[in-house]
Amino acid sequence: LPRQAALGCRAAQVLMQYCILANHYWFLVEAVYLYKLLIGAVFSEKNYYRLYLYLGWGTPVVFVVPWMAAKYLKENADTALAAQGCYLPPGECPCVPLPCLPSQINLLIFMRILKVILAKLRANQKGYADYKLRLAKATLTLIPLFGIHEVVFIFATDEQTTGVLRYVKVFFTLFLNSFQGFLVAVLYCFANKEVKSEMKKKWQLWKLDH
Repeated sequence: LPRQAALGCRAAQVLMQYCILANHYWFLVEAVYLYKLLIGAVFSEKNYYRLYLYLGWGTPVVFVVPWMAAKYLKENADTALAAQGCYLPPGECPCVPLPCLPSQINLLIFMRILKVILAKLRANQKGYADYKLRLAKATLTLIPLFGIHEVVFIFATDEQTTGVLRYVKVFFTLFLNSFQGFLVAVLYCFANKEVKSEMKKKWQLWKLDH
């Protein structure tokens, strides 16, 4: 590749890897935040907002920078790879090895939160006769919020999945990853009564101004 095109391609590869890891660590931030609201809020009133930012945006740098350095040194040492110029040798996936820790922690938090929700629904069983349905709704809602589907796909690698199973995996991976942010925004933001009330106020003020 020409030098300018190679630099642009490498920058795109690094940015893509950073965004993939940031996505997974923001899954973890969402899980920790909800866990703190449901379980840990009574223990501390400290504002963890800055810590969440460091965890979501900063932690991926810890993995991407060594990967970028290793790729750079490997390509400089191998003239054939250097000729490719884009961190992408033929037949090789350029992905940073995804740390399993965020997904594993999310799974533990997910199980803990479901246990708390189940206990509360059972305690109010007279008020919520359909508590099993409510638990099912909570479970289905938390799966995209916490990225629990990633835990399943850790064990179903590309090498192990073939045929129809491969297409099923690719479909669910792309669908859930693409719409995860949209689902979270709708379920936890736009469907929230307080948010809808504020949006209604803003809309009324805008109509009065115009």
